[in-house]
Order: sequence, then structure tokens, then C-alpha cells
Amino acid sequence: MTGGSAIEKGPRGNRLRPFVWGAAACLLLLPAVAMQWFPASEVNWTALDFIAMGVLLAILCGLYELGAWMSDNIAYRAGFGLAALTGFLTIWVNLAVGMLGDEDGTINLVFAGVLFIATAGALIAGLRPRGMALAMLAAAIAQLAAVGVALAMGGYDARELTFTAMFGLPWLASAALFRKAAADARGLPGAC
Repeated sequence: MTGGSAIEKGPRGNRLRPFVWGAAACLLLLPAVAMQWFPASEVNWTALDFIAMGVLLAILCGLYELGAWMSDNIAYRAGFGLAALTGFLTIWVNLAVGMLGDEDGTINLVFAGVLFIATAGALIAGLRPRGMALAMLAAAIAQLAAVGVALAMGGYDARELTFTAMFGLPWLASAALFRKAAADARGLPGAC
């Protein structure tokens, strides 16, 4: 890669593709299998639940494909995949149980802002590694700011706050991977 851009022309090998899509399919089938073995009170997914999860998994896998297509740099691909996975888990946790309080708690809308910051930052950066590193760092800061707001509001369990704050770690790891990809593009020896 040259010039700090992640975009390169030419074929891209993607050996992980069958594993990523296969894991997504297995994850989507897991509740259907669990509903056969556990009482309806424990696992009770509707058709809408399966559709929503299918759409989320398709978006996640599509983002993985985009990241793999954008660059053959391993750090870039890993950073992109980690950011996509963190966004997916943020949505999934919020829909299932809520990051803070229950899934209907208004505080959980703040995490849509975290996802907006990550997405808007990535688009503004043109998916280039240096800008992506800044966007993921901004998402990590937003994640921690959301926890700070919840802490100031009070009424949340320390375990909830800690778990939610820990969601900042994969955003930071993604930023570090993008930073390394940017350094690789400039020909610098391993930066991170």
C-alpha cells in the first residue's frame, strides 16, 4: 500500500469468507435449536426476531467483505472486522437486554450515537487507515462518555457500568490496528 490509502487494485484473497458466513449461519440457527430443547419461557424467538438477527448478521458479514476488499493488509482487515463486530454486538446487546438498565431504557439510545460517530468518522475518512484510527478512537471516547453520563445519572449497577465501559476496549484495539495499517502504508517499522 502506498500513500496512506487502504485502497489497492487487484484481486484480494479471502480465505476466511466461508468461516465468517458459516459462523453467521450457525449463530442464526442457534436460537431455533435452543427453542427445541428449552421451555418457551427461556428461549422464545419470533419470526421478526429471526429476520432482525438475519439482517444484522448479513450487514456484519457484508462489512467484513468490504474490509477484506479494501485492503490486503492484515492489520487493516482485523481493525475493520473488530469495528464491525463491536458495532454488531452493541446493537445486539441493546436489542436483547440493553447496555444499561433494560432494553427499553432511554439511556441506551446514547449508544446509537457511538455507532453514528464510528460510521460517520469512517465515511469522512474515506475508509483510509489513518482516518479510521481516529474514527475508532472517537467511538471509544464516546462509549466511555456514555458511561460517564450514566454514572452521573445514577441508578445503574457497577457491573453494568463496568461491562459497558469495557465496550470501549475493542474500539481502542480497532484504532490501534488501523494505526498500524497506516504505518505499514507509509513504510514505517511496526507502529502501534
